[in-house]
Formats: sequence, structure tokens, C-alpha cells
Amino acid sequence: MKMIAIEEHVLPNDVKSAWSTTLGADDGTLALNRGVIEERLADLGEKRLALMDETGVDVQVLSLTTPGLNNLGDHGVDLARRTNDMLAEVVATHPSRFQALSVLPSADADAAARELQRSVENLGCKGGILYGRVGEKGMDHPIFGPTFAVAAELGVPLLIHPQIPQSSVREAYYSGFGAPVDLALSTFGLGWHYEAGMQFVRIVLAGVFDRHPNLQVILGHWGELVIFYLERLVMLDRVSGLKHPFIHYVRNNLYLTPSGMYNEAYLRQAVDAVGADRILFSTDYPYQYRAGHEARTFIEKLACGAEDKLKFAHRNWEFLTQRDIPSADNTNASSF
Repeated sequence: MKMIAIEEHVLPNDVKSAWSTTLGADDGTLALNRGVIEERLADLGEKRLALMDETGVDVQVLSLTTPGLNNLGDHGVDLARRTNDMLAEVVATHPSRFQALSVLPSADADAAARELQRSVENLGCKGGILYGRVGEKGMDHPIFGPTFAVAAELGVPLLIHPQIPQSSVREAYYSGFGAPVDLALSTFGLGWHYEAGMQFVRIVLAGVFDRHPNLQVILGHWGELVIFYLERLVMLDRVSGLKHPFIHYVRNNLYLTPSGMYNEAYLRQAVDAVGADRILFSTDYPYQYRAGHEARTFIEKLACGAEDKLKFAHRNWEFLTQRDIPSADNTNASSF
């Protein structure tokens, strides 16, 4: 069974340097990339391949870690090109082991759209990765419009990666426990996930999928809390004025992936929400790396049929990136 993990991160030295030297570029999360995490983010060779083998992953889809290039302004345009060129070279060196998602200079709307098109058509990237807000501009802001349009036109997915909440939110909800705890609570503890989930909700409410009905987005961590509150979110239909009910966009425009959270109860909830054809696999390397062949074992031990296991392991990703988008309205069947 081939295992394709679609949210696996890197941090090139020139990006790390830009975060460290450009005023406002580090949103506070650079401190999370220390020690062995830093070493594994930088390595794109034999050590990474060995750890992939150890955990049972055949293919990693590489992407830049958070916060991407969102806080670099004009500096992000050239850095995006260089980063995507580098990722393409890594993929070309090990084409059976690596794929890539394009990083975009989202602070420049037109440059981001052009870079997505270039990296998909010329470099072979499978889609793009977005990191939520640019400053105070959420993903419903027009600055993201050209990127959504190009992704829809090309038929490639966009992964919405978590970003730390803005400082005012951190101060109100995630502070008061000391710097290490405050940072953890506002990122991997909880804040990242509310932030990413809210960005998806905002682009639904802003009519992005009404304008681009074939646009496909991916949420990690089993949907960044969204699918666990669908009973309440669907009540937005009373006031939203959208072309379709909220659940339509969940089932026709959203894919989910675990990001290393190997929890069968969450998987069942995800299948109930979006259907078995919209579940992808990921380990969130190197942040969630655990030894012991755990990635493969999670899929192998699932209490479902062989067909669903193959879908989760690799087929759904291959289907999605071949630009053949299944509709959850008629592909929800699962052996769970």
C-alpha cells in the first residue's frame, strides 16, 4: 500500500534568514523550530528519506512551514520563486519520493497568482499552500482573489495551513501563563486550529466557492475544528444568502487530512462530514514525527475495508491532483 503524506514541511536557510532579519517577519513561531525540529526541516536528503522509511511513508508532499512568506511583503516575491525552484529540484532528484506544494507571496495578489501558475505549469507543483491572513487581511479579503481564481482554473488544491492568531487575539485569549505556555497555547495547543478553521468559514461566507465552484481547499488536523461544529455552522444558512447550504461547500469544496493526529474517532467524524473520497493522509513532519512505523500502522489497523484504506493512503490525493474532483454528493459511501 503506497503512503502519500501531503503536509510535510521544510525550512530553507534563506527563508529562515529572511524571517530573522526582516522587521515583523517572524510572527513568534520561529522559536518552535529549534533543535532536532530545525535539523529535520532543513534536511531534504538521505536523513529525511530514512525517517520516511522508518515511519512507513513512501512519498512526502513538501511545503514551507508556517508562517510562509506572508509577512515579508515585496521581499516574498523573489523568495517564493527561489523556494519553489529549490523544491522542484528536490522533487526532480527523488521523483518517486517527493512532490511539492507551491509557496506564494500572498502579500502581492497578482504576484501570488502568477507564481501559483508558474509553479504548477512549469515546475510540476501539485497545488499551493496558504497561511491564512496577510497582516489583518483574512482569506476573504480581495488580496486572495487572484490566487483562488488561478487555483480554480488550473484545477489544483490549496492547503490552508494554520497561522498564529494576531496579537490582539493572543493577548485576549492566549496570554497570562508565561512565554512558553502562551506561545504553545496560541499555536499548536489551540490557537492555530481555531485560526485556520475560521479562515475556511470566512471564505465560505464571502462567496468564494460560489464564484469558483470547483475550487478545492484542504484543512489539516481533521478540519481545524470546523467539522466538529457543523451542527451549529449549518445554522448560518438562515442569514448567509449563499447559493447553497453551508454543508454543500463542506462536501464539495473541502478535503481533510489528519496532520499526524492518528485518531480513528476523528477519522469517522471526518468521513461523516465530507465522505470517504475526501480524506487525505499526512504526518505533519517533522512536528508530529513518531518512530515505530506509526503512520502506516494507523492506516493498516483501521476498522474499514481495503478500498477505503487505499483511498486514505494515496488514491484520494492522486485523484485530486489529477484534477479529477469527485463530488461528495454521490461518493460518500464508506465501509466504516
